Amino acid sequence: MINAAINHIATELNQHLMRTFGLNQDVVVVSNILEQDGTVATNVNNQIVVSLVNIEKDTVPFRQQNVPNAGTTSTVVTNPPIYFNLYLMFASYFSGNNYQEGLKFISNTISYFQGQSVFDQQNSPGLDRNINKLILDVENLNMNDLSNLWGILSGKYLPSVLYKVRMVTFDSNAVKKQTPSLSKPQPTLSH
Repeated sequence: MINAAINHIATELNQHLMRTFGLNQDVVVVSNILEQDGTVATNVNNQIVVSLVNIEKDTVPFRQQNVPNAGTTSTVVTNPPIYFNLYLMFASYFSGNNYQEGLKFISNTISYFQGQSVFDQQNSPGLDRNINKLILDVENLNMNDLSNLWGILSGKYLPSVLYKVRMVTFDSNAVKKQTPSLSKPQPTLSH
């Protein structure tokens, strides 16, 4: 589910940037900026790099799901779905003489998500059927938090924006138990 959500967002952004700048090659990549050994990832140069920087459980109150079982007199009890927020960093990895190009791409990334902050089945037919809706909100970081985040990611700041993606839902639809429905006895008619 997480990979489907991130890949969908990255694909939509990539298509937008390719149309906007008349490009015939991808400019958005889902990747770490650095490999585990500390070297720069080989596929990120002159790209908008989309990286997952945190997964957080949303604090939706616990609700047990009791669903009437169609055509029967029982109720199906399932565990409630779990809602997660994903924190996605969109970083402009354009170095040297391409730095200003990178600023154009990060600016257009922000503009795109300002106009397209919700992805659902109606406005985004390619969205995985298991995902009802994705909502993107800019997440502000103070300088200390920003410094800490970049220290974790690579140690070198890049022009970037952090988004909180809400409504990533995990729902196994596993039946926890099935209980008979309580019904009132029907009166009988006597002659």
